[in-house]
Amino acid sequence: MKKRLQKIISEAGITSRRAAEKLIAEGKVTVNGKVAQIGDSADPDIDIIEVSGNKVLTRPLPVYLVLNKPKGYVTTLSDEKNRKTVLELVSDIDTRVFPVGRLDINSEGLLIMTNDGETANRIMHPKGEVPKRYEVTVQYEDLEASINKLSALRSVDGAKIAAPIVSVLKSSNSKAVLLITIFEGRNRQIRKMCAASGLYITRLVRVSEGEIALGDLPVGKWRYLTEAEKSYILSI
Repeated sequence: MKKRLQKIISEAGITSRRAAEKLIAEGKVTVNGKVAQIGDSADPDIDIIEVSGNKVLTRPLPVYLVLNKPKGYVTTLSDEKNRKTVLELVSDIDTRVFPVGRLDINSEGLLIMTNDGETANRIMHPKGEVPKRYEVTVQYEDLEASINKLSALRSVDGAKIAAPIVSVLKSSNSKAVLLITIFEGRNRQIRKMCAASGLYITRLVRVSEGEIALGDLPVGKWRYLTEAEKSYILSI
């Protein structure tokens, strides 16, 4: 069955659809030896598709893993500023994988990675309502007022959000550790919500996503999902 080339390249785990379109525009993609054009389609079961001279393997075995992302790494496949990317932390995997969602460069914790584009899109879609839990270390002036304001937020950057769930894990003087659960995962959502509530974040760690928990996985290390975890994300 024919598909748009950028979709085929993305599903093969090579790069994002947008980046694939750029590769096509730059003349780096061929189909059966002919340079492809934007808007072209191909049948991945029949046609020979190459990116920069390398054949696209259109049906790699699906891989699912979780990484404990450290600070200082960006969750992109490449970075124009030459910053470290999370791909460097999973370079010992034979199959190319990509992050499911994002954690900004100063955030840490659980990051699901896969080469399964369809499953990744289901997890990331706001309608999936997959709960994402974060341990957030904050500084505050009035903790109770800030938590009340945070719990009442229903939009971020004009987009509607479900009611966040907020609890205090520990607090002392003007510092606290909160457990915040959200259901969308929009760009820098936790940071924007806390800023709007009078909270200054000093550390942000994602500890779970749905039924997948970070547990005691060391910082900078990864593991494959268990069979139960794979069954869970495939059912989303």
